[in-house]
Amino acid sequence: MIIIMKQGTTHEHVDELSRHIERWNVKANPIYGEGTIVIGLVGDTGAVDKDALMLDPQVENIIKVQEPFKLANRKFHPDNSVVEIAPGVAVGGKKLVVMAGPCSVESEEQIIDVAKHVQADGAAVLRGGAWKPRSSPYSFQGLKAEGLELLHKAHEATALPVVTEITNPAHIDIFMDKCDCFQVGARNMQNFELLKELGHTNKVILLKRGLANTIKELLMSAEYIMAGGNENIILCERGIRTFETYTRNTLDLSAVTVLHELSHLPVVVDPSHATGVARYVKSMALAAAACGADGLMIEVHNDPKHAKCDGAQSLTPAQFDDVAKG
Repeated sequence: MIIIMKQGTTHEHVDELSRHIERWNVKANPIYGEGTIVIGLVGDTGAVDKDALMLDPQVENIIKVQEPFKLANRKFHPDNSVVEIAPGVAVGGKKLVVMAGPCSVESEEQIIDVAKHVQADGAAVLRGGAWKPRSSPYSFQGLKAEGLELLHKAHEATALPVVTEITNPAHIDIFMDKCDCFQVGARNMQNFELLKELGHTNKVILLKRGLANTIKELLMSAEYIMAGGNENIILCERGIRTFETYTRNTLDLSAVTVLHELSHLPVVVDPSHATGVARYVKSMALAAAACGADGLMIEVHNDPKHAKCDGAQSLTPAQFDDVAKG
């Protein structure tokens, strides 16, 4: 349920009305936008007396929200959310934010070399995996805690903020001071225990769409995090599984438009995982920018042929430079 307030309503009036509403055992979330003030109600709103609320002279209208996602809903938050990963690096604003780096951290030399190259070519965020969930138990699983330390060293060498994947709620504490943004990978999009724990942090969360999940399911996963109090969420489209085999996944660029329509949260696109083929990354990155993506996540490796993870989809620094200029 959303209560739309009249223009000119004071903060004091909104706060007083919110306290009154919470007597019905629902949570009231006042949201102040440009020329718009709404109070979003979360919880069982069946007991809320709409007629009584309409007697308030400052209430313009009351709308019932049919979608199961509430806090992520644009009706709750009409203005676009801008999520700041680090000072000066905001996703959802006017500038396209590029996150780049290797699929997996392999050595100190490798990650610092790549970090310096992508920074020189305009990347604002360094990406890299320390814990790597893989389809095969025999595949390289990442350097784990050592990889996290190496990412931090790359940050110290370049000042680039770091986004890296977390797979286990028990690891949150060791990640907190070593990265600027938690990535929830496609395989963990519905790891609800992880999502709930991340909701209790104030760290930015980059939430990737699962390989066989709907847009609604993606937004419901975001809702799990937001329900815990953390609204610093960036959604990521990284391709979904279809019958097509010429690419690793099928990049659903329509999701960018749909997500922007349904939600106020910023949306980035990962053309590397979507295509799985390095030569397709540039065209899909440009297409993502053209359809309104707020950012791009691109895999870059200094020696893709010998990469321990996803070398086929990784760009060389020279190729990334070409994409950045495009």
